[in-house]
Amino acid sequence: MNPSQAQNRVLVEAESFENTGGWVIDQQSFDVLYSSYLMAHGMGRVVEDASTKVNFQKGGTYHMWVRTKDWAPYPIGPGAFKLDINNKEIDQVFGQSGIVDWDWYYAGAVEMKQGENSLTAKDLSGFNGRFDAIYFSTSKADKPTNDNKKLLTLRKELLGLTDGPEEIGKFDLVVVGGGIAGTTAAISAARMGLKVALIQNRPVLGGNNSSEIRVHLMGRVDVNHYPKLGRIVRELDNGDPGNGNPDEKRYGDDRKLEIVRAEPNISLHLNTHVYEVEMDGNSIKAVIGRDIATNQEYRFESTYFSDCTGDGTLGYLAGAEYRMGRESKEETGESLAADTADDFTLGTSNLWASLEKEYASDFPETPWALQFSDEYHIDDHKADWQWETGFGNFNTIYEAEQIRDHNLRAIFGNWSYLKKEKAEKYKNNELAWVSYIGGKRESRRLMGDHVLTQMDIQDGVMYPDGSVTATWTIDLHFPDAKNSKYFEGEEFFAATKHIRVKPYTIPYRALYSRNIDNLYMAGRNISTTHVAFGSTRVMRTCGMMGEAVGYAAYVANRNGASPREVYTRHLDEFMGIIESPLNIYNYPTLPNK
Repeated sequence: MNPSQAQNRVLVEAESFENTGGWVIDQQSFDVLYSSYLMAHGMGRVVEDASTKVNFQKGGTYHMWVRTKDWAPYPIGPGAFKLDINNKEIDQVFGQSGIVDWDWYYAGAVEMKQGENSLTAKDLSGFNGRFDAIYFSTSKADKPTNDNKKLLTLRKELLGLTDGPEEIGKFDLVVVGGGIAGTTAAISAARMGLKVALIQNRPVLGGNNSSEIRVHLMGRVDVNHYPKLGRIVRELDNGDPGNGNPDEKRYGDDRKLEIVRAEPNISLHLNTHVYEVEMDGNSIKAVIGRDIATNQEYRFESTYFSDCTGDGTLGYLAGAEYRMGRESKEETGESLAADTADDFTLGTSNLWASLEKEYASDFPETPWALQFSDEYHIDDHKADWQWETGFGNFNTIYEAEQIRDHNLRAIFGNWSYLKKEKAEKYKNNELAWVSYIGGKRESRRLMGDHVLTQMDIQDGVMYPDGSVTATWTIDLHFPDAKNSKYFEGEEFFAATKHIRVKPYTIPYRALYSRNIDNLYMAGRNISTTHVAFGSTRVMRTCGMMGEAVGYAAYVANRNGASPREVYTRHLDEFMGIIESPLNIYNYPTLPNK
């Protein structure tokens, strides 16, 4: 989508650059900024230029502002970059203001030609410089607002989005979130004959199990009370390459996409971030998503919706009841609960890996990063799950950018130390991969008619709607003690204590919202306490939740029922599907749509 312009004002969204070069599109803070941005993620090596063309209806002198930030100002961060206009370099260096917040920076008066003009973004460091947008106006007094919500209105006006989103169609089930849970939910429902839209805000499926994040699949699918659940998970399972494997192909992005695209009943929409809902009473009528690169908006109407975002984004937008953080022992009666309720959540990981080469290499000094010493450093060539930031120090939704940046400061600072102080061991190692997309563990949990507890798990309570079999330990992370000693309040390394459990079932009632009438959920955002979440959150288990939601949506749609009524009126039919030893294709399905 070409940037739209008014006669004397032009907005160029960074993520819409025609050629992003070595820069990457980051949408992780869309729920804060209402926009994606471009970032120079070069792991210490300068990335290729990003460039685009923009048309001006009227040539002449324009005043120019750039929305950017200094992401690691200690006191000046490493995110320096410059801009060229029509092959002429702007004198100002951006990204080194010493101010961590996003803001508009005046770049001076520039001459723009009538018609086509070229813009080029030139990275100067390879260390995650970033910008959100470039704004041109014939008036120097016309500095854009820095209020994110007000700026959204201006974006829509200047991008020509005021006429509303493009209509995609009416569906039986819209699944928001294309991780393992969302992907299995879409496939399960589609194979039962439902018309499904699967919306994912990244270019790949798999979420934490994609090549962008690289977390392995955990949980067992071979000890199910209902063996039908887990079949689709097996199809998507690409084996166990471990966490942070430098070989991106081991995570099976192409395979996941091929399986979904082979389903005639699935309409797949990648790179689309849902950020708005339309309600009809207590039901969701439609969702609005924006393409993270082109900014085109789309509207999806449906009978049922499933929140598989992990963050509970769809449920939150719809007004679903949710919890975030830890409950108290007094509230839940759980022995593993906190003494006092608080905002503590498990953290987010940005994994990384190095590879040994046949030649020696160096790495830049990183005075802006976390500083390590002989007393404390992480002596390893790659990351595993322990590289984790959160723990109540940051909000995992609204401070996702700060969490990722803190992880990067830890990764780059530690690697700089190893390359310099342990040169004999690491002289031939180069950073092969660092994830710039955070792998989240915990944020919102949407409340259903049943809230799974520690006692449900450890007592193995078999409710009449017990469906998904879970096997993972109660695995609640906390800051590593030594890491806390040296980085108190800035922890980035985790520890855990596994509480073993026998296989148990998750009630169907934990998979739909208690107050939004047509909302399902699958994944780490289902209805549990914080303690129980420690066991349900792993991806094979979440994938089976998605399969169950797909079958439940079929039963609801076939009977004109709500998700709750599947439990109160049609439970035998739902349980009959997941209990059936038959292949899913042998069960009567709705006609293909």
